[in-house]
Amino acid sequence: MKPEELARLATRALIYEVSVNPKPGLVDPVSSGPHPDMSVFTFIDSSLSLQPYLTICAQAGDGWIGTLPELFASLRRAGITAEREMFAATNGVNTHKGAVFSLGILVAAVAFVQKHRDTSVQGVVQGMLAGLCEHDFDGISDLPESELTAGERLYVEHGLTGVRGEAEAGYPSVFDVGLPKLLTASGTLNERLLDTLLAILTHFIDTNLIHRAGTLDVLPKAQAQAQAILDVGGAHTAAGKALLAQMNDDFLAQNLSLGGSADILILTIFMALVEGDI
Repeated sequence: MKPEELARLATRALIYEVSVNPKPGLVDPVSSGPHPDMSVFTFIDSSLSLQPYLTICAQAGDGWIGTLPELFASLRRAGITAEREMFAATNGVNTHKGAVFSLGILVAAVAFVQKHRDTSVQGVVQGMLAGLCEHDFDGISDLPESELTAGERLYVEHGLTGVRGEAEAGYPSVFDVGLPKLLTASGTLNERLLDTLLAILTHFIDTNLIHRAGTLDVLPKAQAQAQAILDVGGAHTAAGKALLAQMNDDFLAQNLSLGGSADILILTIFMALVEGDI
């Protein structure tokens, strides 16, 4: 698959994710959820603005001859420019900052594996990001709290590594949870993707959710709600739809967001498109 085609699939994954509805705590075509400064159109504009960057990531992985950590370093530099393009397209709204990081990594890894078939996508990601958490979190406990990002604050206070830890481990929430659930879920593609999002939430430590709530207690409660929907048959059943509607109402009332889980869903959709599973 050519780099340009990989970039198109990655862009499709971004648009597919925002199209899935109704998603608790997230923007979709029906609702902006707890994000009044965003709409589905904001996300479409953002997605299209990132396609040139995703092409760069695919081209980098396709032609890379250096070490894998050096490949990641090159993606980080390209990602800085991509973030500026995203903010320009959305009038300063942060729609896809997490996806710039994670989707760029995965696109490059897939492109690399297509040329070096003696390895796996997960293996390449792990090789690219070895030591990431140790590097990125080194010394942050000595910084004033006012200088810490939300993710850094959660690391200092609770030891949560967030998306960095997920990435360094090779995105197990994608390969061990998201993709298997997508393959076995029932109903329309929209309903299957909803069930996939819920399955991801039951296993993934969504630091965006924790940050919004201001407490770790929110995670097991949200995971229990997601599991209850899956236990009654998922989003394609009447019982599942009713519980999902209640979860939507609860998240909106509490101003909660599943931004981290949404990024994992994007990665899952991308891999499913690459593998021809959707």
